[in-house]
Amino acid sequence: MGLTETKLAIIPGAGGTQRLPRLIGVAKAKELIFTGEILDANKAKEYGIVNHSANDSAYEKSLELAKSILPQGPIAIRMAKLAIDRGAHLDMDSGLEIEQSYYAQVIPTEDRLEGLKAFKEKRKPMYKGK
Repeated sequence: MGLTETKLAIIPGAGGTQRLPRLIGVAKAKELIFTGEILDANKAKEYGIVNHSANDSAYEKSLELAKSILPQGPIAIRMAKLAIDRGAHLDMDSGLEIEQSYYAQVIPTEDRLEGLKAFKEKRKPMYKGK
């Protein structure tokens, strides 16, 4: 994995020059982009580009992660993803405003009520995505 575009006399597009520095820092991003270095999974994990490196058990690790996400409220997962994606690059106040707007969208859902009820009744929730 790498941003090898400079080897072709172009620059990383689709946000590569903006996302990578925010993720791993400007100096390391410049080094990787300027050299076009290819990273193995362990190096990408070390730099914080990926969360897990699973070697030969990548499928099992991915399945394990998916199984840990699956029981969560699907609307909450979607709203959290949007809040993170749209707010992480902004200043804190703007990010908190975005978070609040997505939080407000989970309030009227049936899933939120089911989650609270299940918690109170000490049982697993049965989310419907509504």
